Amino acid sequence: MNDSTFSELNISPEVLKAIQEMGFEAPTKVQSRSIPHILAGKDMVGHAQTGTGKTAAFGIPAIQMANKGSKTPSVLILCPTRELAIQVTGELIKLSKFTKGVYTLPVYGGQPISRQLKALKKGAQIVVGTPGRVIDHLKRGTLKLGSLELVVLDEADEMLNMGFREDLEQILSYSQGKSQTVMFSATVPKAIRNIMNRWMDNPEMVKVEGKTETASGIDQYFMEVRDSMRTEAISRVTDMANFKLALIFCNTKRKCDSLVQELQSRGYSADALHGDMRQNVRDKVMNKFRTGKIDMLVATDVAARGLDVDEIDVVFNYDIPNDPEYYVHRIGRTGRAGRTGMAISFTSGRKKKSVRFIEKMIRTQLKPLPMPSAKEVQLSKMDNHIEEVIETLQSGGLREYIEQLEPIAEGDFTPIEIAAALFKMRLEKNNIDRVQDSSHEFKSKPKKSRKKRSKRNY
Repeated sequence: MNDSTFSELNISPEVLKAIQEMGFEAPTKVQSRSIPHILAGKDMVGHAQTGTGKTAAFGIPAIQMANKGSKTPSVLILCPTRELAIQVTGELIKLSKFTKGVYTLPVYGGQPISRQLKALKKGAQIVVGTPGRVIDHLKRGTLKLGSLELVVLDEADEMLNMGFREDLEQILSYSQGKSQTVMFSATVPKAIRNIMNRWMDNPEMVKVEGKTETASGIDQYFMEVRDSMRTEAISRVTDMANFKLALIFCNTKRKCDSLVQELQSRGYSADALHGDMRQNVRDKVMNKFRTGKIDMLVATDVAARGLDVDEIDVVFNYDIPNDPEYYVHRIGRTGRAGRTGMAISFTSGRKKKSVRFIEKMIRTQLKPLPMPSAKEVQLSKMDNHIEEVIETLQSGGLREYIEQLEPIAEGDFTPIEIAAALFKMRLEKNNIDRVQDSSHEFKSKPKKSRKKRSKRNY
């Protein structure tokens, strides 16, 4: 695990304030290793995958190194796709919220070029673009790189795979080799090394690798669900499996607090654990979780270090961790002391690449898990109550209750009708609605039999 802090990385107070507002507590490994090299003006190659926090690794130095208030860009960031360019721009805008004089402009195909021409004329200190559209602006003379001080090639291997090698060479030639060059790439093939040799000056190599093993006895799943449905997914899986203790990881303090509120509004006993809390408050929360006074703990990676509770049934990765090493640490909180455990990671869209990266590093394939339908959850709750009824029947001591019900059974109602009425009253008292078909709401695979719906399958 990485134990450095953002304040140790020579980051400006304005950017530190933005990082704090975003809720991040500590830099990832690629951030703590890359930021000092880039701020020192060195060329660098980051051998790191998507999902390791590399955007902030080059974005933080880019904001601090930009010529504030200048009309022409001093930083150029190249991305293989417009989706990534938009994502990177969004991250830089958040990081530069309190830094005056730094404007980030995305330029990519598929957007009207007239809008980009107008924005470039106004001036931008950081330009984030795809190679094709950047070349277009360079040829038009609407993008000038004479003041360029930093060039970042994000996902360089992807750009080469997409046939952008000549474009990259042409773009780099506009800076005349005078600018600092930083490259991030998941792989470093010969073509990447050729660019390094031609356009980079004795670059620093930063390679990030995660642990390759996870604890045995943990069933690892991924659930593909959109962001807005993740709290609902946690609720459904928890209700269906009847977990006693659940640990939920988020990447930011802000998300921890908002998720706790959402869970509490649904009737769960939940609390947060993160770096903004005083140590005595953290200790109280941990004690409540350890003793079962709360059954859901929502935590950040930093706050959960050293967390030692043997009875945790499940770990939810509400957010995909920024580092595979964090993933290993997170899911290791369950399946302890010879017990079995379960880990469920939520993913969607581009975040699937992060799951694939984790699988590669831990050498384990995560199994797909469909989100339970509302109908499945209701039937599972009914199963749990039926099990309690059976346990009550087996324990005996029912004579006085039988005597009360015998007159009804001798009248117009059969014993099974009486049992059904009592069971209905029990379910309604526990707010379990009559089962309705809700298959139109969610695409999850229905179970084949009543036994398959039991908590043993979750």
